[in-house]
Amino acid sequence: MKLLIVDAQGGGLGKQMIQALKKEELSCEITAVGTNSTATANMLKAGADHAATGENAVLVGCRKADVIIGPIGIVIADSLYGEITPAMAVAIGQSQAVKLLIPMNQCDNIVVGISGFSMNQVVGDIVERLKEMS
Repeated sequence: MKLLIVDAQGGGLGKQMIQALKKEELSCEITAVGTNSTATANMLKAGADHAATGENAVLVGCRKADVIIGPIGIVIADSLYGEITPAMAVAIGQSQAVKLLIPMNQCDNIVVGISGFSMNQVVGDIVERLKEMS
């Protein structure tokens, strides 16, 4: 299974996700794409198999991925403080890959009904779903 993990800013969420997946030793190939070099570097340090940075890397990664993982903002143009371009949001949204979107209430995009979940719980839920898929 080919996973594409997309993250912005410092890549902390992607880093946590990659560390959890590597710990579980799932049979998957992880490509990390950061919207900036800091996010990419942190996800690569966490153990991503491949890494790239920027808009074109997202567009190409979406064509090859079976599953796309990231904060919900990756499907909203101009979100994550403007790091998600309209082309990125469209590519992710139109991809045939399964999208596992992590609810984050930031940048004036509020997902109601998600309060009370820690990031560890959300990451754990994604890991369990991936286990079921493989």
